[in-house]
Amino acid sequence: MRRDANNMNPKTAVPFWLLVGASCVAIGAAVLTFPVRSVLADALLSRPPAVAPTVAVPVKSATPVLAEDKQAESKVPKHLLRGVASWYGGVFNGRKTANGETYDMYAMTACHPTLPFGTQVRVVNMRNHRSVVVRINDRGFLYDGRIMDLSYGAAKELGMVHAGLAKVKLQILKEEVPGQSE
Repeated sequence: MRRDANNMNPKTAVPFWLLVGASCVAIGAAVLTFPVRSVLADALLSRPPAVAPTVAVPVKSATPVLAEDKQAESKVPKHLLRGVASWYGGVFNGRKTANGETYDMYAMTACHPTLPFGTQVRVVNMRNHRSVVVRINDRGFLYDGRIMDLSYGAAKELGMVHAGLAKVKLQILKEEVPGQSE
């Protein structure tokens, strides 16, 4: 006896609603296993950082520094910061930075929310211990509590371009005092 779609045995036929439901479950599982990279997914899936929170950097005033103050200042150990850094390049290359210079994504520069422009900072990648010295020349909004945005050139030297983020340690080498120049 020949059977076709119109003449199916009701005992062996699969109900239409079961086929549709199974298809929806399969599609949903495929969508959920696809890697999602968005700000919302990062916010929902991220764990609290394992590093200490960012320490605020004191901003020096424009008042002249006396000789006695310089001697006392030199006895203080170099200020260290730890946190997560990211990098930026591409679309910002050739645009003006916050200090007025043209952004060069291959230069050893960085964006920091509070350090004075011109400050020299050694950045150490805590995963591979590579380091680079950058100059602060930009300001900007940093996502997810990050402490610094590095230029593409600096990120490449640190070996963090592919990952996009890296746990870093900052050491301020030379802090520029606002209103004073060499």
